[in-house]
Amino acid sequence: MDQLINRINELSRKNKSGGLNEQELAERDSLRKQYLSIFKRNFRDELERIEIVDEEPPMKH
Repeated sequence: MDQLINRINELSRKNKSGGLNEQELAERDSLRKQYLSIFKRNFRDELERIEIVDEEPPMKH
């Protein structure tokens, strides 16, 4: 994951300083999609591990 982020950042810096060619633009888009996919999967896994514990019964109105 760190290598992926480093390469995305490298391409971003290059884009700001002088622009990217078509191959680099395609690589950047692909890397961003990979990053988002990994992020979403990790976030979903984290949410699935959360266990809600409620020791007090709900209040009745």
